[in-house]
Formats: sequence, C-alpha cells, structure tokens
Amino acid sequence: MTATETRRPARLAVVSAGLSEPSSTRLLADRLAEATRVALREEGVEAEVATVELRDVATEIAHNFTTGFAGGALRTAIQRVTETDGLITVTPVFSASYSGLFKSFFDVLDEGVLAGKPVLLGATGGTPRHSLVLEHAMRPLFAYLRAVTVPTAVYAATDDWAAPDDGVTPSLPRRIARAGGELAGLVAPRATTTADAAQSGEPEVIPFEQQLAALRVEE
Repeated sequence: MTATETRRPARLAVVSAGLSEPSSTRLLADRLAEATRVALREEGVEAEVATVELRDVATEIAHNFTTGFAGGALRTAIQRVTETDGLITVTPVFSASYSGLFKSFFDVLDEGVLAGKPVLLGATGGTPRHSLVLEHAMRPLFAYLRAVTVPTAVYAATDDWAAPDDGVTPSLPRRIARAGGELAGLVAPRATTTADAAQSGEPEVIPFEQQLAALRVEE
C-alpha cells in the first residue's frame, strides 16, 4: 500500500433463503461470512457484515411484483446487496434448483447492479446428489447478472456437517475456508482507495491482472 492509499472496512452482504429458524442455509451462510472475515483480517482489512433473511421480506417481494414498488424492509435489503463490496448467497435446493424465493429476490433488483460484484455461491440440501445445482443453476444465474463468482462454490448436504476430511474430498470446513479466502482476495482490493479517487468521488478501477492474482489462494 502506498502513502496515498487508505483502507476502509470491507462491506459484505449475506443473502440467506432459508425458510426455517434455525436453518442449515443460514448456518452455512454465517460460516462462509466468518471464513471471509477471517481471510480479510489476514490481509489487514476489517469487514462489516449485513445479513438479509429473505423469508423476512417474502411478502414485500411478492407485492413488488404486483405494484412495482418495494416496501421499506425490501428497500433496505436491496440497498445492502447493491452497496456491498462482496456478496455471499445461499439457497436451499428445491426441485433440483434454487428456491423460488431466492430467484424472486434477484428478479426485483435493477438491471446491472451486480455487474462486476464478487459473489460466493452456496447451497444446502438433504443429499449430495443435488450438489450440481451450484453449477447448472446458480452460476449461470449470476453470470447473466454479470457478477464475478469465485471459483469455489460450497454445497452442504446433511451428512457433510459431520463428515471428516477423507483425503480425497475436502471436508466442509476446508471448502468453506477456501471459498472465503477466494472471496476475500477479490474484496480486499475494493476496500483500498487512493486519496485522489476519494477526493474526486470516482470509483477505483481494479486492473484485471490484479483480480486474477487475487484468486490464487493457497490451500
């Protein structure tokens, strides 16, 4: 960091589409957020985490589709997501895909608000057979939204929570740590602003080479 650069806390937003309380979806979301926070701290960046529980704004999402206007709680949720430096999204699996509530929330966002934003993908389900939902459903969705998804997406089946690391398939804690590190690598540069950029009010442009280098996280 040069003398003209300053560090501010990184803003993380967590979107959880879990329907119960407590839920494995929220548990995975919290663990991914903590892993990202730890990885950011190792890079000298503190993190501020805001969590959006979609079940709390489900009614307002439905009203938004019929009226075209977002209620107060939904506006707050949208603001948290659009103003974040990095986004963590976790959904339960329904009918071999993300939940309707999860998709509906991202449908009400304005076009382009997630363009270039780093996103970590997560999903939960009862069986490992649905793990490909991350690749065949979630990653294409965020590619369409022009977000930058980190390479490691995390799926947690019921048995994964207590499964040990067998030396072949990484355990759930290892996958969470790797994904959090990858997201932190993309988020940390966004929390570094130059004095000139801060004075002009113009956003800092992160070179593409620097973004690629940030993905090289050691296991």
